[in-house]
Amino acid sequence: MIELIFKSIYFMVPAYFANMAPVICRNIFPRLAFPLDFNKKISGKPILGKNKTFRGLIFGMIFAIVFAYIQFNLYKLDFFRDISVLDYNNWLLIGLLLGSGALFGDIVKSFIKRRLNIPSGDPWRGFDQLDFVFGAIIFVSFIKLLDLNLIFTAIIASLVLNVTLNAISTYLKIRTDKW
Repeated sequence: MIELIFKSIYFMVPAYFANMAPVICRNIFPRLAFPLDFNKKISGKPILGKNKTFRGLIFGMIFAIVFAYIQFNLYKLDFFRDISVLDYNNWLLIGLLLGSGALFGDIVKSFIKRRLNIPSGDPWRGFDQLDFVFGAIIFVSFIKLLDLNLIFTAIIASLVLNVTLNAISTYLKIRTDKW
């Protein structure tokens, strides 16, 4: 069971960092903080909201690719090869799929939140913690069908890690909200 937890967390690392990148990079390149939906609306409601920006998209992809490249280099070591779900020799594609999947999952969730009249930045517990996980798993399935045990473990581990890291980042004043 412990090995499955390590495998699922290690597999999700590029997606985790793609998801964290917008928060980590929120104070740099302010010109890139322009909304992905260009402030357009559908039926008077924002399409995505002000918090889904080009900066978050760009840095999310960069972070995912960088961490997939790190995994590629670690893949040469027996320990990391043993806990790897993927062959990281195609690190660029892995980074692109996990990063774009994570970001796409977050974007879809934001679109649904706006339709449900949940304001941008307001929490939607459960969905806020797992949207990027589902997106990453779906996108990576184009190159690797994952075992259901790994998927389930990735979901549970990601939920626990997300809640824990959000609490820590709120305590350290990196984030202003708890979710």
